[in-house]
Amino acid sequence: MAELLLELFSEEIPARMQGRARADLARLLGDRLKVAGLEFSEIRTFATPRRLVGVVDGLPKRSPDVNEERKGPRVDAGEGAITGFLRSAGLRSIDQAELREDKKGSFYVAMLEKPGRATSDVVAEIVPEIVRNFPWPKSMRWGSGKLRWVRPLHSILCLFDGKVLDFEIDGIRSGKDTYGHRFMAPKPFAVKSFADYVAKLKDAFVILDGDERAALILKGARKLAEKEGLTLVEDEALLAENAGLTEWPVVLMGSFDEDFLSVPPEVLATAMKAHQKCFSLRKGDALANRFVVVANLKAEDGGKKITAGNERVIRARLADAKFFFDQDRKVKFDEGFVPKLKEITFHEKLGKQYDRVQRLWHLARELAPLVGADPDLAERAAILAKADLVSEMVGEFPELQGVMGRYYALDEEENPSVANAIAAHYKPLGPTDAVPREPVAMAVALADKLDTLVGFWAIDEKPTGSKDPYALRRAALGVIRIVLENGVRLSLLHRVLAHLRSNWPKSDAQVVATSLLVFFGDRLKVYLREQGARHDLVDAVFTLGGDDLLMIVRRVEALGRFLDTEDGEHLLTGIKRAINILRIEEKNDSSKYDRAPDPALLQQPEEKALARAVDEMEKAAAKAIANEDFEKAMTAMARLRTPVDAFFDHVTVNTDDPKFRENRLRLLNRIRATTMTVADFSKIAG
Repeated sequence: MAELLLELFSEEIPARMQGRARADLARLLGDRLKVAGLEFSEIRTFATPRRLVGVVDGLPKRSPDVNEERKGPRVDAGEGAITGFLRSAGLRSIDQAELREDKKGSFYVAMLEKPGRATSDVVAEIVPEIVRNFPWPKSMRWGSGKLRWVRPLHSILCLFDGKVLDFEIDGIRSGKDTYGHRFMAPKPFAVKSFADYVAKLKDAFVILDGDERAALILKGARKLAEKEGLTLVEDEALLAENAGLTEWPVVLMGSFDEDFLSVPPEVLATAMKAHQKCFSLRKGDALANRFVVVANLKAEDGGKKITAGNERVIRARLADAKFFFDQDRKVKFDEGFVPKLKEITFHEKLGKQYDRVQRLWHLARELAPLVGADPDLAERAAILAKADLVSEMVGEFPELQGVMGRYYALDEEENPSVANAIAAHYKPLGPTDAVPREPVAMAVALADKLDTLVGFWAIDEKPTGSKDPYALRRAALGVIRIVLENGVRLSLLHRVLAHLRSNWPKSDAQVVATSLLVFFGDRLKVYLREQGARHDLVDAVFTLGGDDLLMIVRRVEALGRFLDTEDGEHLLTGIKRAINILRIEEKNDSSKYDRAPDPALLQQPEEKALARAVDEMEKAAAKAIANEDFEKAMTAMARLRTPVDAFFDHVTVNTDDPKFRENRLRLLNRIRATTMTVADFSKIAG
């Protein structure tokens, strides 16, 4: 088995594109090799700012020979069919084909033998094809060439089993040479294998593995911070970006004027991250006037000039940020900012942000009692929630929306709950982000997300396939998480219908609301499955309907615990047996057995006992469900296990007497109907 090494050496590849490029290279190489019949043990890919690398282990020297039978036309087929068959099979004469017989007569078969090819020849064909069609999100041409690449491509290293695979792409000939660090080791050097390649790159001040670069940056930054009695503000995305910007990362520490600490720490951290890719540092709970910058070389002066240069740039950027902050605070947050929302379009069909705010405060006020919030505070928070969108600071740093609103609200002595709600109402921003916990913030966050969903459903702008330009799936998941993680009782159908009728009176409210509830149901299923709930249990409960997410989840949880018991496992078998018998007989008879069984026709002790048990279970389960005690409903249902088992052991359902048969089928229908008040057991596997 042999190794394939491919390096595509270019000008700087943007850090944000490197992860996807690695995945695309692995996918394209793997797909093309498999199509060529070449199996392999592993594909690894790597990226630095100047190179995209793939290494394939366990490749054979040749692809295997392939013997193929290709069925042709019948012997009495027309000349055109036979000629086409000969052409497609690569035969010179029909005499080269074999004759075969089947029930319909004789037909031709071509026996094709495709000899294997040298792997080196296959790779020399597929690599140029991959490079010419590589799916960069953005690409460019340069000079007089026709090749498109993310940045100008300078060289191609391609070795198979230690030997150069010779091919050419747009004037660039493959070889065995690569280059080290742009400044510290710019001269070319030859390599023999992947192990030799990695070692020589490191000698030339290039660390190939991005994870290794990230680990070095993190370790160095923590060490510098600890030395100064500070704590690094860790940021995985920023760490990955710095690893993608450097081939030989060197961690340095700089500082800025303490006067800038009067600006909110989120602003300082965002400015340093956005403009200079620098990490922030803390001293205790407060931001320190220090930062960590990652250089891409080991400077002779220990990095003093690099640090000083970054300090100059950061000083200017922080001065801009402080100016924006000071200018914003000269404007009254409510009287100055809120009216300007009339100038910002939320969506062409949904009006301005100001129109949306009017919907938000009405909805937040209605939701407030459900989450234990003061309606007046919820209304006030909703009115101010979007005000910072017109501030200069959010104009410069959109990611600070909500955060700046909180500072401006506190600056004008708004209630702290109102200010906190302005910052928290966008949450959760993703599956790992925390949900709002304060009641006012919960009311505004729910209002914000529900208004978004109802509005886009009203104008028929729903997610399709993988496309979700308005992040409606995230909004629905946000509602679900806020409700479940805070134990909120919320009738979705009632709220959706009321909001539709108040704001989109021309829409078919019932149809729109039903469609939106189905969407919520799908998102809840995804959420519960990710939490470890069985998909069949989710389906079994969803079949019953309902729009109280919290109660749906509690019922799923209770059902799961019940089915984990011996009684639950055995009862499930009995109920599914009853359901299956009914389904078959109803289909055969084209009839429903939905009338109550006749007590006078219950003959055997086991069917009488089962009828009594179903009556008792129905009453107990109905009472428990009315009290939302799903554990008690499951306990009541568990009492059916023994009489159900006894019934199927001793009673013949499909007896010869039609009166007794029909009555017993009605009894089975009672089991199905009664257990359906708890869950649809036909949906449960087992």
